[in-house]
Amino acid sequence: MSNNFPIRLIAGLGNPGEKYANTRHNAGFWFADAVASKYHASFREQSRFHGVAAQITDGGNECWLLKPATFMNRSGQAVGALCHYYKIKPEEVLVVHDELDLDAGVIRLKSGGGHGGHNGLRDLHKVLGPDYQRLRVGIGHPGDKRQVVNYVLKPASKEDSIEIERALDRALDELPAIIAGDMALAMNRLHQV
Repeated sequence: MSNNFPIRLIAGLGNPGEKYANTRHNAGFWFADAVASKYHASFREQSRFHGVAAQITDGGNECWLLKPATFMNRSGQAVGALCHYYKIKPEEVLVVHDELDLDAGVIRLKSGGGHGGHNGLRDLHKVLGPDYQRLRVGIGHPGDKRQVVNYVLKPASKEDSIEIERALDRALDELPAIIAGDMALAMNRLHQV
């Protein structure tokens, strides 16, 4: 996965509001919050970008953080607005999202591809196409596809929460490489676990 593009936008996907704050579907928001905390950045409401946004700098690279307020199914509206305004290419975007196909505690980088039925990614595809980068945060699968909606909109078990938090911490450690566009290095380290 060679990406020579520095990451200029990290978009954490989730649903706004206290009701959803601790649900599995908000793993992207959890990561965005962790990044903001690490870099001492504060989210501010940005109505033109349909969400809350912050800026960080790492190794001379400036990067936006975005948490859409549009709900998961309309994530593309917020991400697309910020990308359009700042002329950010899809390859310069890292989308962080929950991933049913990975066990809790597993985290993977991926470049491009399909949406895999994820409603947030489906909407992003309509706006950006498939060429953005992804950080897939494993949340596990309920075992029955009919239970998926209920599962992602519920909090993770204590054990799964601990595993997810550890995975997010590992990704945070790789953030300098990710923001610099050295996905191969970050992937090599993250995928060993």
